[in-house]
Amino acid sequence: MSDQAEVIVVAVDGSPASEAAVAWAARQAKLTGAQLQAVTAWQLPALAYGSMLFPAEDDLQHASAQTLEETLEKVLGDDQSNVTTRVIHGPAALVLVEACKDADLLVMGSRGHGAFTGMLLGSVSDYCVARAPCPVVVVRDPRRYEEE
Repeated sequence: MSDQAEVIVVAVDGSPASEAAVAWAARQAKLTGAQLQAVTAWQLPALAYGSMLFPAEDDLQHASAQTLEETLEKVLGDDQSNVTTRVIHGPAALVLVEACKDADLLVMGSRGHGAFTGMLLGSVSDYCVARAPCPVVVVRDPRRYEEE
């Protein structure tokens, strides 16, 4: 038996499903005594159209860090003593699989904010479920059920 606390990685992108994932992961971490590691991935947009200008990398990294911080504040408030954060450059699916290589659990929302939200619905969660080296919990956006 290891003396190290369990680690739960939670994917954060600011979407409602991501917020639900943070809430679920935080409850699970409290129940199990696990350390919660909140991870946000960022990258430059893959496609450029004509003369469209994209923000500088520093701006994108800063905006991602701000989204992470705001999401944690919204969902957890001041109760963040067992939370560490990471803002990592790269495609979300690859970043999350790498981030959870030493984790006990990966928690993520069922759909998030992507460049083409809706078109590639669930592609990141599908990738992680198939390739993560630990169990994966996919949390659905609870508002989605209110609309049905």
